[in-house]
Amino acid sequence: MTGMIRKSIVAGSWYPDIPDILRDDISRYMEKASAPEIPDKPAVIISPHAGYMFSGGVAGYAYKAVSDHHYKTVVVISPSHRAYFPFVSVWAHGGFETPLGIIEVDEDLCGRLIASSEIFKDDQRAHANEHALEIQLPFLQSALGSFTLCPLIMGRQDFSLCEDLAHALAEQIRNPEEVLMVASSDLSHFHPARKAEIMDSTVARHIEDFDIDGLSRDLEHGEIEACGGGPILVALLYARALGRKNTRVLNYAHSGHITGDNASVVGYLSAAIY
Repeated sequence: MTGMIRKSIVAGSWYPDIPDILRDDISRYMEKASAPEIPDKPAVIISPHAGYMFSGGVAGYAYKAVSDHHYKTVVVISPSHRAYFPFVSVWAHGGFETPLGIIEVDEDLCGRLIASSEIFKDDQRAHANEHALEIQLPFLQSALGSFTLCPLIMGRQDFSLCEDLAHALAEQIRNPEEVLMVASSDLSHFHPARKAEIMDSTVARHIEDFDIDGLSRDLEHGEIEACGGGPILVALLYARALGRKNTRVLNYAHSGHITGDNASVVGYLSAAIY
């Protein structure tokens, strides 16, 4: 392994920084998840990225769905919450550290992506303060054990970039059976619970119907919200390129279910594509 190690920025706040407590929390989320039987190895999961006390229970369903499978590499695609940039930021060397250890970057896949298209930049700045990618990593470490990581952050989320990113991934991933893609996204933000549930149910329906056009249209028109709408679209486009169009929404909740405050909530969804 060469290059810098990206240290955790949210351990101790968004999730526990004590390894035993972190493992126990994640085990409990996954044990409580009554995920339906999925007849094939998932190629993609969609998972939320809030603090674990809010979204960990929903994420547990996605990670339980892959916990009995082996993947050599995990591609995590997240949105950028703190900076805009007109490309996909790749942390192409080194690794990512959480309280559960260091995950090595798949430098070969990252290098091939960067060489394949100008949409990719070997630029670590976007990763420095972004939580949406990191929040997936302890769950991945607990569910899968050993794997290498291809960490991608989307600065733009327009449909043309989603198409280009999905195409590049489908072209450059040589053994898709050995690769898991994780789309990191929360759903609606800061609406009353009833409105949030209506908006979020539309997202869920588009995912279950594999309705890429409908999802893209409703996101563009503001009918629905997903801060990681781009990563979700990339995941669907990539799965379509692989011929994997079976989808299952595994769980949904919003922050009001945890806090009891339904005046202004954030929605969370987990899903698998296989």
